[in-house]
Amino acid sequence: MAVAETVNRGAPAWRGGFGRLWTAAVISRFGDALRTAALPLLAVSLTDEPLVIASVTACGYLPWLLFGLFGGALADRVDQRRAMWLVDTVRGLLVAGFAVVVALGHASVPLLIVLAFSLTALQTLFDNASTALLPSLVKREVLGSANARLMTSQQLAGGLLAGPVVPLLLAAGACTPFAVDAGTYLAAAALVASLRTRPPEREPRPAGSTLRTEIRAGLRTLWQDRVLRAVCLATLLCNIGMGALIATLALHVTRWLAAGNTGYVAAMTAYSAGSLAGGFVAQRIARRTGRVRALLIGGAVQTGSLLLIGSVRHVPALVAGMLLLGMMNMVWNVHQVTLMQQRSPASMVGRVASAFRTSSTSGAPLGALLGGAVARLYGLNAPALLAAALFAAAVTALIPARHGDVPVVAPEASVSTARPAP
Repeated sequence: MAVAETVNRGAPAWRGGFGRLWTAAVISRFGDALRTAALPLLAVSLTDEPLVIASVTACGYLPWLLFGLFGGALADRVDQRRAMWLVDTVRGLLVAGFAVVVALGHASVPLLIVLAFSLTALQTLFDNASTALLPSLVKREVLGSANARLMTSQQLAGGLLAGPVVPLLLAAGACTPFAVDAGTYLAAAALVASLRTRPPEREPRPAGSTLRTEIRAGLRTLWQDRVLRAVCLATLLCNIGMGALIATLALHVTRWLAAGNTGYVAAMTAYSAGSLAGGFVAQRIARRTGRVRALLIGGAVQTGSLLLIGSVRHVPALVAGMLLLGMMNMVWNVHQVTLMQQRSPASMVGRVASAFRTSSTSGAPLGALLGGAVARLYGLNAPALLAAALFAAAVTALIPARHGDVPVVAPEASVSTARPAP
C-alpha cells in the first residue's frame, strides 16, 4: 500500500481543542522569546569570555542529541496532553525559581547553563508529544493548514511582538523577562490541561518491549520511508548551513557590510517578516505542487537568497535575501512537519518525529563550528556561500523523493491514502 500526501483547502476548526492548543503555543512562544533575548544579555553581564557565553547556547542543543530519541519513545507511550501540561508546569516553576535568583543577585554562568540544559531536556518530550497530539485534534487532511497557522502565529508572537517588549521589561529589572516567561508556561499548561481529548488508542506493546526497541522501531520507520528519509537528510544539510550563517551573521552584517547594529536589526526584522509571509503562502504552494515539490521550491529559493547575501555587498541585497530566506524557511518547516504527521503510523508519530528531529538538529552545532572556521579562513561572507552550497545539496537530495506515492512501512487505517503527490 502506498501512502500519499493530502493537500486540502480546508482549515482546522477552532473548536475541538485546536483553538486552545493554538493559544497555548502562541503564549508560550512569546515567553520563550523574552527569555531567549534576555539570557545572552544576562550572560554578558556576568562574563566577557566568548567561549563561556557560547557554552550557554551549546547547552540548548545538547539535550536533543542526548534525549531526543528517548523523548519521542516516551511521547508514544504516555497521554500526550498530560505530558505536555506537566512539562510546562515544571518549566514554569524552574524559570520562576530562576527569576527569584536573578532578583536576589545570585545569578551565575553555571546556573545559566543548568537552566538552558534543563529546559531543552524537557522540551524533547514536549515537542514530540505536541507533534503527536495535533493529528488527534484536527482532521489529517487539514494538518498542513493547522501547522501553518501554529507556526505563523508563533513567529508573529516570538519574532515581532516580543522583541520591542524586552527593553521595557529589562527596565523594570533583570528578573522581569524570566518572571513573565514563567507565567506564560503556567498559562499554557492550564490551557493544555483543559483539552478534552481521549488518550490515544494503542495496540498493547509486545511482551518484553523496551524503550530501546521502540526507539529502534521509530528509526527504522523513518529510514524505510523514502520520502521522510530524503527530507530528513535535506533538513540536516540545511541545518548545517543555517548554523554556519547564524553563528557569523552579526560579523557579516557589522563588519563585511559595515552596516552596524541597525543593519543587523533590519536583517532580523526582514527574516521575521518573511517567515510570516511564508506561513500564508505555504498551503497555496503545496496545493499547486504537492508538499515534496514545495520543499524543492523552498530549498531552491533559499539557495539563491544565500548566494545574494554572500556575494552582493549592499544592505538592500541583505534585506531582500533575508526576507526570502525567512519566507521559504517557513514553507519548509510547515511541510516537513506535515509530511511527518501524515506519513507516520498513528501510534509512532512521536518516535518518528524524535528520530527526525534528533538526526537533523545535530547539524546546527556542526554548522556553527564550520561557519566560524570558514569565516576565519576565507572571509566573513564565506559562511553564507557555504550555506548556499549546502542548501543546493539539500535540494539535490530531495529530487529522488519528489513522487509522494512511495511505499512506507505498515501504514495504519488512520493514515491518509488520498491522491498521489504530483
